[in-house]
Amino acid sequence: MRDELRAKIIQVCNKKMAAKGDNVGLSFYAFFANKNDDPELLMEAATWWIHTHQLDHFVKAQTIKTMVENNM
Repeated sequence: MRDELRAKIIQVCNKKMAAKGDNVGLSFYAFFANKNDDPELLMEAATWWIHTHQLDHFVKAQTIKTMVENNM
């Protein structure tokens, strides 16, 4: 996963947890605006989420943040 996506995921997870608590769930769409302005980055996130790790649609932000920080 490229550094740009890794940083964005951690930033969004931190923001969501600060606003809604550590139990907040999110999908990989949370890392992107409603406008698909970077399809390659979106596909990279989707591949990591769906294909590589076979995660459910919604996963706790803390879990995702930990996975990204540990280079999983």
